[in-house]
Amino acid sequence: MTDSTAERLRAEIIPAAVLWDMDGTLVDTEPYWQESQVALVAEHDGVWSQEDGDSLIGSSLWHSAKVLQDHGVDLTAQEIIDRMTDDVLERVRVHVPWRPGARELLRELRDAGIPTALVTMSFRRMAVEIVEIIDFPAFDLVVAGDEVEHGKPHPEAYLTAAAKLGVDPRHCVAIEDSPTGLAAAMASGAATIGVEHHAPLPQDGGFTHRHSLSDVSLSELSRILHSARGLDVLPEGDS
Repeated sequence: MTDSTAERLRAEIIPAAVLWDMDGTLVDTEPYWQESQVALVAEHDGVWSQEDGDSLIGSSLWHSAKVLQDHGVDLTAQEIIDRMTDDVLERVRVHVPWRPGARELLRELRDAGIPTALVTMSFRRMAVEIVEIIDFPAFDLVVAGDEVEHGKPHPEAYLTAAAKLGVDPRHCVAIEDSPTGLAAAMASGAATIGVEHHAPLPQDGGFTHRHSLSDVSLSELSRILHSARGLDVLPEGDS
């Protein structure tokens, strides 16, 4: 393979952008959300189980609020969302539970000039606060749950992020941690990595399965994208 051919193939492999979920993928805030849910239901004399909390992982906050109302929380949906968001932010300000390898991969992407977007069902005020804690400019844009009509598993948030970045979602890699988020990312056409954490992921679902981002690099993201597009993968170190 000539040097020019190798260079062209590597350029084709590099993701046009990397689209990140937040809760459970970038930061391990799912326990914070569930603590807030337990407290809310208990205050209204209801019962909330671990299974109830797990069922909401990756869902829109509007959906979560409806489920909490069904469990007896006598507040409006907006009041429930505001309360949960305040609770989670209060905990985050004490301790940010970063997921292993997430900031390191973000740093590598930014150093390489790869566009990035945060695509989350949390509302903007929370997402922006998380982003501002990162000690480098990690994201080009944020698409939050209060900025889309359809929450995950609908692909709107991912399609919106790709459109705002001016890229084809089929040339992007998305990183998710929940079945709901995976469904949204894959429906957008992005090559998708599922990083299993709180919610079990299907073992054969058209995505790349990982248990951590600690050993994931830009090179691997590029290979995952190339494979998803049905192209031959450039061997490691080929030139």
